[in-house]
Amino acid sequence: MLQNKTRSAGKSLFLIFSPYDNLIVVSFYNYFIFEGKSFKLKFLIKKLLRLRKLFYNAGVIPCVTKGNASGKEAVMTKVLVIGGSAAGPKTAARARRFDEKAEITIIQKSPDLSMASCGYPYYVGGFFDDRNQLICTPTGVVRDSKFFMNAKGINARTLTEAVEIDRENKKVKVKNLENGKTEDLSYDKLVLATGAKPRKPNVPGINLSGITTLQSMQDADYLRKIAEDKQIRKAVVIGGGLIGIETCEALNLAGIQITIIEMMPQLLAFLDPEMAHLVENHVKSKNANVICNNGLAEFLGKDGKLVGVKLQNGTELDCQLAIIAIGVVPNTDLASAAGLEIGKTGGIAVNEYMQTSDPDIYAVGDCVEVTQRLTGRKVLAPYGDLANLQGRVAGENLTMGNRKIFPGTIQTGICKVFEYSAGSTGLNERSAAQAGFNNIETVLNAGPDKPGFMKGLPLVTKLFADRKTRKILGAQCVGSGDVSKQLAEWATAILGGLTVDDYCNADLPYAPPFSLAIDHSIATAHILQNKLDGLMKGISASQIKYMVDTGKAPLIIDVRNSDEFETMRLGIGERLMPLGSIRNRLNELPEDKNSMIVCYCKISLRGYEAARMLEGYGYTNVHVLEGGIMAWPYPRDK
Repeated sequence: MLQNKTRSAGKSLFLIFSPYDNLIVVSFYNYFIFEGKSFKLKFLIKKLLRLRKLFYNAGVIPCVTKGNASGKEAVMTKVLVIGGSAAGPKTAARARRFDEKAEITIIQKSPDLSMASCGYPYYVGGFFDDRNQLICTPTGVVRDSKFFMNAKGINARTLTEAVEIDRENKKVKVKNLENGKTEDLSYDKLVLATGAKPRKPNVPGINLSGITTLQSMQDADYLRKIAEDKQIRKAVVIGGGLIGIETCEALNLAGIQITIIEMMPQLLAFLDPEMAHLVENHVKSKNANVICNNGLAEFLGKDGKLVGVKLQNGTELDCQLAIIAIGVVPNTDLASAAGLEIGKTGGIAVNEYMQTSDPDIYAVGDCVEVTQRLTGRKVLAPYGDLANLQGRVAGENLTMGNRKIFPGTIQTGICKVFEYSAGSTGLNERSAAQAGFNNIETVLNAGPDKPGFMKGLPLVTKLFADRKTRKILGAQCVGSGDVSKQLAEWATAILGGLTVDDYCNADLPYAPPFSLAIDHSIATAHILQNKLDGLMKGISASQIKYMVDTGKAPLIIDVRNSDEFETMRLGIGERLMPLGSIRNRLNELPEDKNSMIVCYCKISLRGYEAARMLEGYGYTNVHVLEGGIMAWPYPRDK
């Protein structure tokens, strides 16, 4: 009990409470009153250390509040977070690190907290067996309600749904999903981390048994059980995006025959067509069927169970399982009902501080729209890494005032496709054109990620730059090599505003186990620099194929050796002229030195050398097939 009260106005006073809400210490300058007796600080610390076990054995972190010398307690800030997946817990944890005294509560509708949702396909696919790994810390501690209270002093309430926001009175009505009871929770600062909802097609049969998404832990549990039971023979994946591709692999590994149905002309819409075609070829090589340019028309059922699907062109496919993976839409129901501004993209509108149109309400994660840093336009970017970055910014700002910003996204993404990886950063040709970048130059480069003697694996990269400023605007990479490293390098270059010329002399780490002496990314920049400087005329595989198909093919020269040609070749009417023989065979070339000639090899490095050689002999219209045979996405003769 406090027996001596200080009455000097304006002096700092700290109150420390025990786990049982009994006052233990009052401090005033260098003297402290403890259990009615006055101590200097060094003696008080010794006494308090004896009570350490009391605090932590009770499993409760002491609450410290700051008051003033009048003896009045300051009111704790109440922070209420709606949503407990990624962005919500990150916001709450960051807020706690800045304000130990705040009363922080997380409201989570599902039974789980802080789920690694991007890991669901890999749990389904059997890459790991312990379900708890999806909800645990790097050291293996499960992030449940007890963890959040004991480690962070945060009250995380699961199986609790936020029903309504009363902005005027700063209250949120919540419902306990176990007993149905409702109550009002007050807040000083509110955070909306309501995530996204799976988009579902409006077609007959949508409610049949055997149709699911992969959006929740429960969905992952359902599909993992199917994979383990091995009763399902055929499944369809509706949608060829990130989740669709990853789910295809997961179920394919379980021995299920998979068909991906994609309404667009290609898989992975963030890639340009020639890059997506390489991914499609790899998926098909794993005995998975891919149908593009054809959407879903109807789910077919019998006795309430799924037995097949009907496509828009009338094709019917047998299946016992369907996974809907056609994207997500921001979950803005609460925000919209509360009168908060919703952006044109459908996400909650926020400023750079992650504040909504109500200054006391922040929003983070998949439910918000953000700025595309290269175009300035608003976009939806439902990525787990961005959700955490936004939560970090919001958690600091709501406790310390708006002092940190989230500048937006360049939309970097990657996915695993069996032994391949595929990803992009920045703009692609379509998004660049839509944003008004009409003067771009591109290049496609194929090559290994490290030397052959270190078992290097293939990569195909497409790079974009503005012709005038030469600034790097975007990059795509696919292959079985280290795609992630390449994209990380390009993303950093784009964020740093580097030009192609800047990157040509990038000082990257090199040793044979990790990269070539000239890293694949730097080699790609060199090729694009050559094009920008007029040293190389490139031509794409799609352009060549069109010319061949329409009977307008130029002279196409394969400059590899004869044994390479016999092992693998395109079969598009090419002529074999090994690089070392060209100088002695100039008489076989067209007399008209303005005639179009296309040179290539496996990766078109020798193709470029042949082109420079022919230009040295006066030929003016020599092109290089970018990426060579390795990047050719169409059927080959061998």
